[in-house]
This record gives sequence, C-alpha cells and structure tokens, in this order.
Amino acid sequence: MSDKASLAVLLCNLGTPEEPTPAGVRQFLKPFLSDPRVVEVPRPIWMLILHAFILPFRPKPVAEGYKGIWKEYGGSPLRKITQSQVEKLQQQMSENSVLVDYAFTYGTPGLVEQITHYRDKAERVLILPLYPQYSCSTTAAIYDQIGKYNLGQRDVADVYVIKDYYRQSLYRKALAESVDAFWQKHGRGDHLLMSYHGVPQAYADKGDPYYQQCLDTSTNLAADLALAEGEHTVSFQSRLGKAPWLQPYTDVTVRELAAKGVKTLDVICPSFSVDCLETLEEITEENGEYFTEAGGKTLRLIPCLNDSASHIDMMAAIIAPFVDVQATGQK
Repeated sequence: MSDKASLAVLLCNLGTPEEPTPAGVRQFLKPFLSDPRVVEVPRPIWMLILHAFILPFRPKPVAEGYKGIWKEYGGSPLRKITQSQVEKLQQQMSENSVLVDYAFTYGTPGLVEQITHYRDKAERVLILPLYPQYSCSTTAAIYDQIGKYNLGQRDVADVYVIKDYYRQSLYRKALAESVDAFWQKHGRGDHLLMSYHGVPQAYADKGDPYYQQCLDTSTNLAADLALAEGEHTVSFQSRLGKAPWLQPYTDVTVRELAAKGVKTLDVICPSFSVDCLETLEEITEENGEYFTEAGGKTLRLIPCLNDSASHIDMMAAIIAPFVDVQATGQK
C-alpha cells in the first residue's frame, strides 16, 4: 500500500517579486514578459523592446508601488494571503488524504518546482489556477509549463488543471456575499464598477474566451445583487503598450462616472482572487486619484475574496471531485 497522499493541490497564481526593489521587480518581470503567452509580438521585435525599453526603466516606478503595499502588509500581500489560503484549505481538507500548497507561474515557488516535489508525495497533482475566468495569457501558460515538464519525463506526472470556475455556484455566492458584506459595513455607494484585468483586444479576436467570461461573470453578479442596468459598469484595467486592449478602460471609466455625478464609487475586481498591486495600488491609489480629480468624492475598493471562509469553501468544493474517497476509508 502506498504511503503517498491521494492528492496534492497547488493553488497557482501569477507570482510576485521577491523584494520591492527595482532589481527584484526586474527579476520578476523578465520571465513574465518573455512568455509568448503573455505578449504575442514576434520574438526578435519584442525581445528588443523588452530589454531596451521596458526592463531598464519600468522596474523603478513599479517597485515604488510595491513598496507602499508591502509596508502596509509587512511583505508581499499576494504571497501572505496565498499562504493563508493554503493553511485554511489544508485545515478544511484535514480529514482527507490531501496535501495543499501553492505555486507561481513566475517567481518562487515555481510551478514546475512544486510539481516535481509533490509528485513524489501524492498519487496525483491538481492545479487550481486562481483565475476564475480562463485566458490564454494566464491559465494557458500553466498548461504550457506542465506540458514542457512532462515532455522531458519518461514517467509523466499525473497532473490535472481546473480551466476556469466563473460559473461555479459557490464562486458566484462568495462574490455576491463579499459585496453585500462591504455594503452592510460601509454603506452602499452610488455605483458599482466591476474592473477586470485587461488583455489585448487581438487575443479576444483570435478566440480567447476571457472577454465573454468576464461579461458573464458581471451578468451573474448583477443578477445575484439584484442590480438595475444603470447601477453597475464593466471595465478593464492594467493595459500595457499602445495596442488596443479590451474596453472600456478602467481609468477612462472612473473619470466618466465622476463626470456623470457619481460621488462614491465602489470597485470590485472579479478576475483577481487575491489583493495585489493591481487592486491595492492601481485601483485604490491611481484610479482613486483619477476619480477625485474628475469630480468624484470617494473610490472604495471591495476586497478580493482572499482567504475568506466563503472562498475557502469554494476551493474545497472544486477539489472535492478529485479527492480519492477510498483513501479516507469512506464509501
């Protein structure tokens, strides 16, 4: 009888720098922006742009953003919250033969590193990408790394991947409850903005389902909150470069809403499962400033699901079908 666990679960997210310095950010951005899944520009052209214009200059201002949020959290909020998710999910799965840990597509601990480690400790490995909506620029990069790893293995690793979960009932419930809880504590704002991480428009044009999945997520959330059509807006943030990305853009939208008379704007970011630079700094600080400069009064970030009980329950429900019940002695 094998002494291995029946299943190892890896919560997988994009990653975070090791330190909030230009050198730390540069070390993180280099593999991230070198991935063809992230930037689909011909390699020779993109490598020239990356090494001549982006890596020499972008890390410094980005590091300043990281410094602010790291100071507040006592380290990387993405890493700290992810570690808490792992601890709480492991506790919830304690009666099953399941190991829980995390991995990053870029950064430490790396996905391949963790697969290599846990395939010796468990019969199977389940990757749960913490991206509710699938995109070729995020989840597909995970599939790529697994494929490249197994390509070099005579005995391939038994790895499963959750492609998306935006339709999962407990995800919908957790998302709606997070908004309700925020409103109960702080009062309801004048308008709800649902801001998603953007991707180039060309990706959607070529078949990436991400845009439609974001729209479906927003439709579901609006229905679950019983919002009227004019009470919410969808937008896309974090664009890079001059090529068109999914629209409307968040930075443009917050200004437009302020100009229309919205004074208190609540923002939720349903494509992010953990608060990070893009929510804590880009939304709260940058877009908060754009909003007030355009005539708004207060922009309020509704926290991501993070390590909330409803989020952990959702993860456990997604994992449940993969758990080997025979290993627990259950029938």
